[in-house]
Amino acid sequence: MSFGVRWRKMVTKSAPNIKYVVILNFLLFLGFGLYGEVFCHDPVKNLPANKIFGGLKTPTKESSEAIGFYSKGCLSGAVRLEDTGPNWQVMRPSRNRNWGHPTTIDFVETLSENAVKVGWKGLYIGDIGGARGGPMPYGHQSHQIGLDVDIWLYPPKSLSLTKEQRDNLKFISVRKDNLREVNNNWTLNHAKILKYAAEDDRVDRIFINAPAKIWMCENLSGYNKWLQKIRPIWGHHSHFHVRLKCPKDSSECLQQKPTVSQISKSYNGCDDTLYWWVTKALEPPDPKKIKPKPKKKKGARDYTMNDLPKQCYEIIHLK
Repeated sequence: MSFGVRWRKMVTKSAPNIKYVVILNFLLFLGFGLYGEVFCHDPVKNLPANKIFGGLKTPTKESSEAIGFYSKGCLSGAVRLEDTGPNWQVMRPSRNRNWGHPTTIDFVETLSENAVKVGWKGLYIGDIGGARGGPMPYGHQSHQIGLDVDIWLYPPKSLSLTKEQRDNLKFISVRKDNLREVNNNWTLNHAKILKYAAEDDRVDRIFINAPAKIWMCENLSGYNKWLQKIRPIWGHHSHFHVRLKCPKDSSECLQQKPTVSQISKSYNGCDDTLYWWVTKALEPPDPKKIKPKPKKKKGARDYTMNDLPKQCYEIIHLK
């Protein structure tokens, strides 16, 4: 229990004048707190964690640390990616999801510079995470510890879009409706940017639609070991999702397992497991086979604070 919480309980029990207790609790309710803390969680109500984290608009002042797993954790000392930089713009800025671990922010800035090298104006940056990480009110299951970032596959036409324009700009898809091939929006420059991202040692893996990886496997020559980091997944045809490794400053961060090398049958992942996504996976289900209804798994939007690492309780109370 933090000092501020202990102090609050002590005063509540011993204060001779109820007026001071009322004033104290009112200040805490407003979020001013004492000793730099914000009391935003009522254990009695046991609110969903995403409701709590969704209401936190500023980061802690503590040192930066990714806590927990990508889909079950929080973030201390988040850094904000500026809405507009030399080679990027943050999309959907009203979401306030451009907070991340310093490693992630530096990665985005570096990749945006590399995008210029291939001929793009820069990058449109999607969601990173909330100001204190944690589960989001809607959308992602992951993006909770500041080490995930979505990069739009839309080559920027302008890096001076207004906030309103960035909140409403429609994305483009690089995949055909048949789910098996890329469409004419896909270019070699997309592959070059993905290569820059995958060759960054800080990157653990990158998620994108299977047709995009198949195109790269079939059209890029040379020893492309970096392709092993490119992992096929459903959706992800308007953006690619970069997941970074746990930084050295984050002892409570849990690295994803199995590793990409463990789940790949080849040095670059261009094997039968990749083509499964555009063949067997797309076959209609056999009506003769009755599958039992799967049990609903607890997801990020179901978590309460008790489901998250214990350090996250401190994160939501720090000012």
